[in-house]
Amino acid sequence: MLRFVGNVLGAVFSAATLGAVFGALTVGGIFYMYSRDLPSIENLAQYTPATISRIYSGEGEIIDEFARERRLFVAAEDIPDLVKQAFISAEDKNFYTHQGYDTRGMVVALVQCLEGGRCRGASTITQQVMKNFLLSSDRTAERKIKEIILAARVETAMSKEKILELYLNEIFLGQNSYGVASAAQTYYNKALSDLSAAEVAYLAALAQRPGNLHPVRQREDAIARRNYVLGEMLDNSYIDQATYDEAVAAPLETVQGGEYEAFRESLPPRDYFTDEIRRQLSGTFGEEQFFSGGLTIRATVDEALQKSAAEALRRGLEQYDRNQGVWRGTGKTLPAEVLGSEQAWRDALAALEVPRDVDAWFPAVVLEVGENDARIGIEGVMDDEDGHFIPAEDVTWARKRLEGGELGKKAKVAGDLVAVGDVVLVRAVTNDDGTFNRWSLRQVPEVQGAFMAMDVNTGRVLAMQGGFSYQDSVFNRTTQATRQPGSSFKPFVYAAALDSGFTPATIVVDAPIEIETPQGLWTPKNASNKFYGPTPLRTGIEQSRNLMTIRIAQEIGMQTVAGYAERFGVYDRMGPFLANSLGAQETTLFKMVAAYAMFANGGERVEPTLVDRVQDRFGKTIYRHDQRVCEDCGDANLPAGQGVKIDTNRERVMNAITAYQLTSMMQGVVQRGSASRLDLPVPIAGKTGTTNDAKDVWFVGYSSNIVAGCYIGFDQPRTLGESAFGGTLCVPVFQDFMEDAIKKYGGGDFRVPPGGYFRKIDRFSGRPLPDDATGDNVVSEYFREGEEALIGIGLVVDGGFAMGENLPLFAYGEGEAGGGDQGTTVTNSEGEQVVVPKKADFGTVSSGGLY
Repeated sequence: MLRFVGNVLGAVFSAATLGAVFGALTVGGIFYMYSRDLPSIENLAQYTPATISRIYSGEGEIIDEFARERRLFVAAEDIPDLVKQAFISAEDKNFYTHQGYDTRGMVVALVQCLEGGRCRGASTITQQVMKNFLLSSDRTAERKIKEIILAARVETAMSKEKILELYLNEIFLGQNSYGVASAAQTYYNKALSDLSAAEVAYLAALAQRPGNLHPVRQREDAIARRNYVLGEMLDNSYIDQATYDEAVAAPLETVQGGEYEAFRESLPPRDYFTDEIRRQLSGTFGEEQFFSGGLTIRATVDEALQKSAAEALRRGLEQYDRNQGVWRGTGKTLPAEVLGSEQAWRDALAALEVPRDVDAWFPAVVLEVGENDARIGIEGVMDDEDGHFIPAEDVTWARKRLEGGELGKKAKVAGDLVAVGDVVLVRAVTNDDGTFNRWSLRQVPEVQGAFMAMDVNTGRVLAMQGGFSYQDSVFNRTTQATRQPGSSFKPFVYAAALDSGFTPATIVVDAPIEIETPQGLWTPKNASNKFYGPTPLRTGIEQSRNLMTIRIAQEIGMQTVAGYAERFGVYDRMGPFLANSLGAQETTLFKMVAAYAMFANGGERVEPTLVDRVQDRFGKTIYRHDQRVCEDCGDANLPAGQGVKIDTNRERVMNAITAYQLTSMMQGVVQRGSASRLDLPVPIAGKTGTTNDAKDVWFVGYSSNIVAGCYIGFDQPRTLGESAFGGTLCVPVFQDFMEDAIKKYGGGDFRVPPGGYFRKIDRFSGRPLPDDATGDNVVSEYFREGEEALIGIGLVVDGGFAMGENLPLFAYGEGEAGGGDQGTTVTNSEGEQVVVPKKADFGTVSSGGLY
């Protein structure tokens, strides 16, 4: 019997031994098979996660950020111990003792699964790192085996702190937050070091179910899981009993619940400036690098001037829109069932997409329409005892655009424009002393425009507004809208002429022109529909004479004009057609402003930039705009009061004297021409532009240090009306902006380059005057040394277009409203007052080119 028992036990032992050996060989074979061709753990040492790229102002304030995965990388030594302890307690309490995998934990998980409980992976933090970085998320045995093998390997190659750093920076914690630093900002708008035990416990709770523990929608589950983590922290002696009791009793307060302000709300609303940086740098570095590279971008924007630019353009666009007297509203309504409850209509209004980036404008909904007024509910403004109303007096400026497109009657009461449920935009109108007067209806104008300002010496763009509201339309009309510049292009024609032997006193014929084209006979005209005979070059640009400009372009050749336009970057390739000398070819405001900067700085090339510097995630500068060289910045013995010497090393695109002559002539545009509405305390030069049928109106102007430009027009080009000109629409925008810019940056006289001399000239006839001559007709012109100022009526330019006989010519300033039959009084070259008859002519005078 004993022998039998011994044989049985021996057989069992042998079978067990053979089974164990076979099992060990099988497991070993499986692990050997799966250990081949595994990813290299060396990649973890070069961990560069996708992180947020941030844009900073010149003062170092964050003004925008871009990311696909919202992650802020934090080194292990900068992560508070409490944060590490919370995640270890929640996910892997034996993290500091196991070798990459937790055998006991896996056995417990297996038993729970076999008993019908929840099947879980029992992955350690190290295993989760392997899954997230080197493997897939497939729920398969194969992945689990590979995970264990890699975890064991990485534990021998990396420290526990490094593994924890990878885990805490990579983990997804909901709300597009990757990593603990980003999650702390998303849920609490706090730094990691400022979090309480209850707050870190909630973040750790999210590691298990980031999509199912929302602090508002799944509040009870979220609190339960948070408290579980706190209990684990207490069991692991990471917190004491008092801390545990306080944390468990704490309410779950988060950004999502409204208890904290969102980090995004602390930033200014995204605008055209930062979005243009995104567009340009995505093209330069690639979208992947921009959105995931953790770039630090120092923008050139002056935040105060950016605000001024937005306000000035909006004021101009809104003024034009209200002058049209048409009410369109937002086109959005709220259903009647939500209007009876204040909370319901507030929630519904908050969910609507309407512009919220216009200062002092509020979304509102019409709650009641009375006999005269309309009661409104306003987002962000609590109702008082009397309520908020749109009074009848506020609507009398408009007529409503009806569904069929026709206009209704002129409004007399609020109900003529709005109905119950209409979503509107409103702003508070104040009295002269700043006290509240009434709420007023507002609407986003149908007309659009753009504004841009930059430093003439560095090319740093200080302000850019690409439309009325970025939230209404992200299309940036500064850089993306190609429009006809009209007469604002003429300075490039005159620059080419000045470099081709012309002077500001050169006489050019202003008379009708007829040109045969493939499309038929082209008969260009001046804006006044008049012609003025032989006229000095200066007057041609001051009064924006089309016929003179065409003759100049014909004289010097359109190829020459095109070369200048391309050299200044106005066009990549300009068609050499005479119509283009009047600004018929489309370009962008961005290019025009940059080109004008070269007039202002004396003819040196500047490249416009929205970015001063870009650094990568490691702080290495990978782009710097300013390439100028400071020759003695490192000189410790620089004499007191002596400034440093900076070598601009920039290409010269035009002669410095030409640049000054052109600037002087464009000062005349401001003093006597189409931009004479300007009234600023520093010298300003510039040029207006108005295209055919006033579809686009422009003004680009500059002081000694800042150039700025404005364009206004409909996105689908159509006439702005008979009274629309660059001088009436864009000049006021420029005025409003430059008032603020000059307060901050000042300005002075334009620099006179060496190599020339001043001579007084009669600006009506071009004749030289004695040095002591005075009067409205006298202008001091700058001539090149060796260049004679003796240009008279016998030396004229007609571009090869002969001037007809006995043409009715108008003296300077004549032919406008009034004047009667007595003619116009002007000052002649001797300074005497004379009367020019209403219709003067030059008899049989004609001319033939430049002599």
